[in-house]
Amino acid sequence: MSMEDAGGATAATELGAEATAPVPGWGWTETALSMMVVVWGVNFAVVKHALDTFHPLAFNALRFGLASVLVFLVLRSRGELGLPDRADVPRIVVLGLLGNVIYQLCFILGLDRSRAGHAAVILALTPIMTAFLSMLTGHERPGPRTWGGASLSIAGIALVSGAAIRLEGREALIGDAILVTACIAWAGYTVGARPIVRRYGSLRTTAWTLWIGAVGLIVLGIPGLIGQDWGVLDAKAWGGLLFSATFAITLAYLIWYRGVERIGNTRTAIFSNLTPVVALAASAVMLKEAPSTLALVGAALTLGGVMIVRTDPGR
Repeated sequence: MSMEDAGGATAATELGAEATAPVPGWGWTETALSMMVVVWGVNFAVVKHALDTFHPLAFNALRFGLASVLVFLVLRSRGELGLPDRADVPRIVVLGLLGNVIYQLCFILGLDRSRAGHAAVILALTPIMTAFLSMLTGHERPGPRTWGGASLSIAGIALVSGAAIRLEGREALIGDAILVTACIAWAGYTVGARPIVRRYGSLRTTAWTLWIGAVGLIVLGIPGLIGQDWGVLDAKAWGGLLFSATFAITLAYLIWYRGVERIGNTRTAIFSNLTPVVALAASAVMLKEAPSTLALVGAALTLGGVMIVRTDPGR
C-alpha cells in the first residue's frame, strides 16, 4: 500500500516535527488514551472467554456490525455525516480492509490459538512496527536506540512464544505468527490514515474505515454465523460481545484516532505499551492464566525494548 499522496510530503514533515517536538503536557487526550489501554487490556480476557462458545468469525461479524451502528449514531448526533472526496476513496477502502478486516481477522484467529496474556505481549510490538513504517514513509528517522530496542523486543517475543509452545504445543506458534501479522496491519492502518485524519478529522476517518471493514467481516463471517450453535451461548458470552463492540471497538477506535489527530501516530501508539500489563493481570484474574517465569521475562524484555524505542530522539 502506498503511503504517499498529494498531501503526503506536507503531512510527513508536520508529523516528523510532532514526533520529535517536546512532549506536550498531560490533557484529556492522554487521559482518554489511558482509559483505552485499560479497555483493550481487559478485552483480551473478555474475548478469549467469549470464544469458548462463539465461532471466531461469527463473533467478529456480530461485534463489528454492532460497532458500525454505534459509530453511525455518534456521527449522526454530531451532524458530521458526509462522504470523502473521490480521490481519497481508494486509500480509505484500503485502510478499512487493512485495519479492520485483516487486523481483526488476525487478532481474533491469533487470540483463539494463544493465551490472552501472551497475545497482548506480542501485540506490544505494534509501536515498533509503527516507528518503522514512519521511517519508511519519511515521517521519522530512528536512531540506534530504536534498532537496539527492536532487537530486545523481538528476543522477548521469542521467549513468550517459547513459553506458549511448552504449554500449548505448536498450535500456539501459529497463533503468535498470526498476531505478528496483526501488528503489521495495525501499524500500517495507523500510519497510512494520518493524511486522512488531517483532512477529515478523527471521527469521520474512524467511521468510514470501520464501515468498510464491517462489510468485509460480515461477509467473511457468514459461514460462522450459519454454523454457530446459538444454544450454547450464555449471558457472559453475549456480555463479552457487547463489551467488545461498544468499548473495545467503538469507543477505543474513536479515542485512538483522536490521539493520532492530536498528538501524532507514534505517541499515540506508545500508549498501547501498557496494554500487556493490564491484559496479563486481567487474564490471571478472569481466566486463571498464571504466566510462567519464562513468559514474564519475555514480557519484560518486550516492554523494555519498546520503551527504549520511545526514548530514541531520532529525527
